[in-house]
Amino acid sequence: MSIRIGIYGYGNLGRGVESAIRQNPDMELKAVFTRRDPAALKIRTENVPVVSAADVDQWTDKIDVMILCGGSATDLPVQTPALAEKFTLINSFDTHAKIPEHFAAVDAAAKKGGKVAMISLGWDPGMFSLNRMIASVVLTEGKNYTFWGRGVSQGHSDAIRRIEGVIDARQYTVPVPEAVQKVRNGENPELGTRDMHTRECYVVAAEGADKAKIEQEIKTMPNYFADYDTTVHFISAEEMKEKHSGLPHGGFVIRSGVTGFEKEHKQVIEYSLKLDSNPEFTACVLVAYARAACRMAAEGQTGCKTVFDVAPAYLSAMDGAELRAHLL
Repeated sequence: MSIRIGIYGYGNLGRGVESAIRQNPDMELKAVFTRRDPAALKIRTENVPVVSAADVDQWTDKIDVMILCGGSATDLPVQTPALAEKFTLINSFDTHAKIPEHFAAVDAAAKKGGKVAMISLGWDPGMFSLNRMIASVVLTEGKNYTFWGRGVSQGHSDAIRRIEGVIDARQYTVPVPEAVQKVRNGENPELGTRDMHTRECYVVAAEGADKAKIEQEIKTMPNYFADYDTTVHFISAEEMKEKHSGLPHGGFVIRSGVTGFEKEHKQVIEYSLKLDSNPEFTACVLVAYARAACRMAAEGQTGCKTVFDVAPAYLSAMDGAELRAHLL
């Protein structure tokens, strides 16, 4: 029997989930829910309805797992607790500092409704979180280092676009090569924010805009650029479309530690990602965990879960015998 998936929100991530479902034969897209006019929204999958988000309660017995594809700033903190009472669901909430409070709100709602809700799935938080944890328990004496990029930060790009005189912008987060190499060498360096990443900004300015003022506003923006070495390039709209229209990303999680009675041996664990499409890869993670959520719900589990709570076997369409024969 196919796992019936609902997509709640149809932006870049929602479209990615739609394509990922097509690559998983044990799943089917049942409906797409939107706050826009459903009649005006065209999806790629034939014979699947687009439904107003206001009518989501009518689908509680038709959806096995609801995948929430809204933003972490304003959408998911409200939508997830509200829907967790009614659906087994998953989301990609990625505001690291607010995960504990988000977990608490979703956990209360999911337990009240007798549902499973998984939060903060994707690659960071998500796959990187899992690798940080595994590396930490394997090399108990050591340090974790996380490098992001080279890739487009959608939140930082949006912050630049809000500056007066800016028409469009893309911001790339770039690891500092020397810092990465020191970590890979097992040197366990003490690295500050500025030591680990730089930021490259590509900006299309309005005609007559004060570019020097825009550049200064970017470089001094607190919480975004002030703590980093930042380079600003002003380019044309044509160049932006030609060279910066994609959403690539990636990064590294590296654990550098020591073993032995005299701590004489250096050991390094590294997990890396290189992504042509950030939202499509994140969507693939969500779809895999949808399978796990469905299985855990069928077992009678309830409450909020994260990647730390999910046994790897729950993610695979293979059964235990197949996993042992082919992947162990």
